[in-house]
Amino acid sequence: MTFVFSADAHVVEPKDIYDKALPPSLKPYGIRSERQGDHICTLAGEKVLHRARIIKKDNPPPANEELKGVKLNKGEDVVRLHAVARGQIDLVGRMEDMALDGIDAEIPFPSTSLWTYGIEHVETELATAQIYNDWNNQHFSGHLDKFVRCGVLPVRDFSNTLAEMKRVAKMGFTAAMLPCVTARGMPKYNDEAWDPVFELAGELGVVMVMHTGTGLETVQPERRAGGAVINYTNQACDAWNAVQYLVAGGVLDRHPRAQVAFIESGASWLAGCVERMDEIYVAHQVYVRPKLSLMPSEIVKRQISVGFQSDRACVLARSVTGVRPLMWGSDYPHAEGTFPRSKEVIARIFDGVEISEKDKADILGGNAARLFRLPRPEFQNAA
Repeated sequence: MTFVFSADAHVVEPKDIYDKALPPSLKPYGIRSERQGDHICTLAGEKVLHRARIIKKDNPPPANEELKGVKLNKGEDVVRLHAVARGQIDLVGRMEDMALDGIDAEIPFPSTSLWTYGIEHVETELATAQIYNDWNNQHFSGHLDKFVRCGVLPVRDFSNTLAEMKRVAKMGFTAAMLPCVTARGMPKYNDEAWDPVFELAGELGVVMVMHTGTGLETVQPERRAGGAVINYTNQACDAWNAVQYLVAGGVLDRHPRAQVAFIESGASWLAGCVERMDEIYVAHQVYVRPKLSLMPSEIVKRQISVGFQSDRACVLARSVTGVRPLMWGSDYPHAEGTFPRSKEVIARIFDGVEISEKDKADILGGNAARLFRLPRPEFQNAA
């Protein structure tokens, strides 16, 4: 059986995680949720970061055992199947859902704490990251053969970034998040100010994870016709842009041990991105600064990984990108994720594709397990 590692999953933090742990002086600047009319809004201070319309469910969700063989055809089924994912909070239920869905291991990312990069207050951002990281460590540490812990790094003050990276690495974390989009007023990823962060990440072996949507002032900028499709699709462009800045700007070339993973952005865009960068790097060579030690595509193959869910084009384009950057993920337990149909989705992705069993196994689990140093002998020995 092929080992399946989901490079994209989410956990829901306790509702009162920050209300309990943040000092009273910092709570006014922190993340909170409140109902505003027909929406549940997520705020950082007084800034609204996200608005989710409240959807009423007339029918109770089916039990997990009733989901076997269920096919997702209609929009209303999304709500029913999404609601049954007990493992978004309960760890025992999560492992049962993983077994049902054919997932052997995963790296879970936060839910509420994805909005950490909307916090503008430096001290509150640091405290929020530390609270989440401590909770994550406690929640998953008993099952490290199944779960890779990923921390959240503060970025408003790089001294905090470095200190927290060292702290989570000491706890055994092999991954930590940076925003996919840098906030206004912060240095972009082609700025040398980031060099100490990526240098330390390489030294510690901590993968820098950039999850789609992080760092944006809102993930719903388009509220008119087509907004639901436009907004989510555009988040792949954020990953594309970050790759360009990290590669063409020279940060990754200067720090070849640093690894960066883009999550929930799809992966089919990567082939076009690297071909375009290579083309321009040569055609505009007289203007190119800085000069790189390798072609952009080679730096991507060496240091960039990209998580995808339902793409087929990225598998078909692996002759351009190589196989190493590609990592499959279920996006559990989100409505747009593949639970509990992951086996069906995986079968469709590879249906009719000429691919070796080794390459398929790497895409479905081996690449991510090695990148995040999952403590299982078959991957540690091959690293």
